[in-house]
Amino acid sequence: MGKRIKEKYREKLEHEEARIERRDRMLIKDKTSEREVFEEVFDKRTLMTLYDLMNDGVISEVIGVVKAGKESRLYWGKGPNGEDLAIKIYLTTSAEFRRGMLPYIEGDPRFKRVKRDTHSLVYVWAQKEFKNLKLAYEAGVKVPKPIAVNKNVLVMEFIGEDGVSAPLLKEVEVKDPKSMYKKILENIKKLYRCGLVHSDLSEYNIMVFDDEVFLFDLSQAVPLEHPMAEEFLMRDLRNLVRFFRKLGLRLPEPESIFKEIVKE
Repeated sequence: MGKRIKEKYREKLEHEEARIERRDRMLIKDKTSEREVFEEVFDKRTLMTLYDLMNDGVISEVIGVVKAGKESRLYWGKGPNGEDLAIKIYLTTSAEFRRGMLPYIEGDPRFKRVKRDTHSLVYVWAQKEFKNLKLAYEAGVKVPKPIAVNKNVLVMEFIGEDGVSAPLLKEVEVKDPKSMYKKILENIKKLYRCGLVHSDLSEYNIMVFDDEVFLFDLSQAVPLEHPMAEEFLMRDLRNLVRFFRKLGLRLPEPESIFKEIVKE
């Protein structure tokens, strides 16, 4: 085997090992409760929803978990043409999640008549993220392209490679903080111009891929009509300024950036 072929093979192997290690870190840590985790995510309703999406030609395959959180699980899947998909399944059993949703749903004029049972709230939450992503994507904001939503299952473009999601801003070495800051701020402005505030923006829900930034987790994003929209925008800007000041950037105060955005 030639030297170049060996090197290429070694790099491929190292990449695969890194992918598996990263995937495994995101899996549920308590392996004794794997059956409980499976039943929590893939209850009968969720399975039927996935079957519907498969029958509709949206999903052809669900491959494996990418990220496991308290509120949802993110899976890597394939579409009918072999394209990578991110399949987000919201859990319908989390009372804590239900309580956390309400401040972002109440006050949103798009969801005035929402039943308060957990299943109904979770379904609305998934619809909310889909609508927010669609609005943002069509306005040119860098977000995963929304593909479909059905009950508690949201299907999006997969940002990453070979089933490994793109790293978070928190995880990357930012070589050009000024350029990165400008890209994120421009996306915040575009989001505001299309009538939305992210409401939970930080280095933990911005991905970096191919030298581009992608905002994600837009389920809690609210329209400008929401009574707390301005407060949420200020919180987003404080997080942005805090992160980039730690990288050595000299930035205006968040209040000054806020005024600039709302005046445009």
